[in-house]
Amino acid sequence: MEFDTKSHYNTRASDWDNDVFKLVPHLDDMLQALVASIPFDVSSSIEVMDLGCGTGLLTERVLEIFPNAVVTCVDISENMLKSAELKLHPYSQTVEFVLSDFYDFEFNRKYDLVVSSLALHHLKTDQDKVMFYKKIYDALNPKGAFRNLDTVLGSTEHLNAVYMEKWTEFLRLKGASEDFIQNEFIPNIKEEDHPAKLIDHLKWMSEVGFTDIDVVWKYFNFAVYGAVK
Repeated sequence: MEFDTKSHYNTRASDWDNDVFKLVPHLDDMLQALVASIPFDVSSSIEVMDLGCGTGLLTERVLEIFPNAVVTCVDISENMLKSAELKLHPYSQTVEFVLSDFYDFEFNRKYDLVVSSLALHHLKTDQDKVMFYKKIYDALNPKGAFRNLDTVLGSTEHLNAVYMEKWTEFLRLKGASEDFIQNEFIPNIKEEDHPAKLIDHLKWMSEVGFTDIDVVWKYFNFAVYGAVK
């Protein structure tokens, strides 16, 4: 049976803010790195799209630094969007929420900044990812920026084995049981996640026209990277 991403995240939404920091190493550092790398003055009135916003963790960080930003938050999960709406209530006049799958979503205007966090790895194939990068590129204003925080693959099987070892080591430090790691966590990510090599992401962005491509932060299989139109 195919993994049901929408149902999975609807179920997890209420505990997500607590759980995600136990599942993703250095998430706070990555969020800070992403926001720090955004190439606009903090007083700018920028139009922002958050793809796969979840409970609004990244949008909240963006709005703390860019208080004049207007943000569109997109997610596949109704419950995630409800949680995001509660978290972002202080910014209710400048945040819009859109329920959509990545495969169905269409940008309806141009943006200065597109961001995403722990979401684009749900695109199933490499071709899907390339097409989505093209869609993001086309939706940006000239000199608009893209920033992504996500799980990635290494360039060799050895590196991927090391990455998984380090990830499960982190989970144990956060109190995860061996039963959870072996019988729930690893099978779930194999079924749910479709990461690609970081080096391929950088190549694909270049191929669709992005410039100023760079990796801002990396820790084994987690990376923050981006580019400019």
